[in-house]
Amino acid sequence: MLDYDLHCHSTVSDGTLTPTELVNRAAARGVKVLALTDHDDTDGLDEARAVAARFGMAFINGVEISVTWRKHTLHIVGLGIDPDYPPLKEGLQSVRSGRGERARKMADELAKAGIGGVLQGALKFAGNPTMIGRAHFARYLVEAGHCKDMKSVFNRYLVTGKPGYVAHQWATLADAISWIRGSGGVAVLAHPGRYMVGKNSMGKKTLQELLAEFVHLGGQALEVVTGSHTPEQYVEFARYADQFNLAASCGSDFHGPGESYRDMGHLPDLPLICRPVWQSFSLH
Repeated sequence: MLDYDLHCHSTVSDGTLTPTELVNRAAARGVKVLALTDHDDTDGLDEARAVAARFGMAFINGVEISVTWRKHTLHIVGLGIDPDYPPLKEGLQSVRSGRGERARKMADELAKAGIGGVLQGALKFAGNPTMIGRAHFARYLVEAGHCKDMKSVFNRYLVTGKPGYVAHQWATLADAISWIRGSGGVAVLAHPGRYMVGKNSMGKKTLQELLAEFVHLGGQALEVVTGSHTPEQYVEFARYADQFNLAASCGSDFHGPGESYRDMGHLPDLPLICRPVWQSFSLH
């Protein structure tokens, strides 16, 4: 089986490596098929594809769209998209436009908690200021000595109920799937295990309702093997994919050395009951 990594991030969103550096790392770690899936932005795709071609690596255009569903924030990965499809371009622009205002509100909330200057500090870590997000805030708070690592920052400041968390209305599930499908892509529900932990976690009944609605709206795949899932969850979500007749995807969700759940490449194989999402693509 080829080494697939269909979920990773560059400095175009909240990764720490440029698209070129990211593809170089993927190649060094044996990845043969790569999708760059930056949050709500496709500006890194051309650069990444050109570098991948030099390595003979198959490259898939991707994106990860932020979605609000009920009270939950979800991420929908689009694989094999056409980044020039007008509704997708316009939709992503509308999602990005809310990030600056959210960042200002986050900084205001942290200032009330006694931590000033956070927006300016976070912007130093944002290669793309229009995509400023929680990871950039976390990197600054670690640098400034408020927490020892990224995980500690999120747990202490940046999740629901904590001083720096600000709720935001992202794209609707229907819109995100429509943009992806309309552009010729495959809509993948990313890292479902992450929606089942934390203060606003969903139980199994809600997850089943989400999957039913996802399929009804045109969703096509579920991320089964991903950096934040345990081996037990690979099996659990393989069963959900089978139950809902969804293809299965895999990806590291790599953001940068030393701050991701796992590095790129060498992902575990999908469970045998899975129908791999890459069967949908003509790889070249």
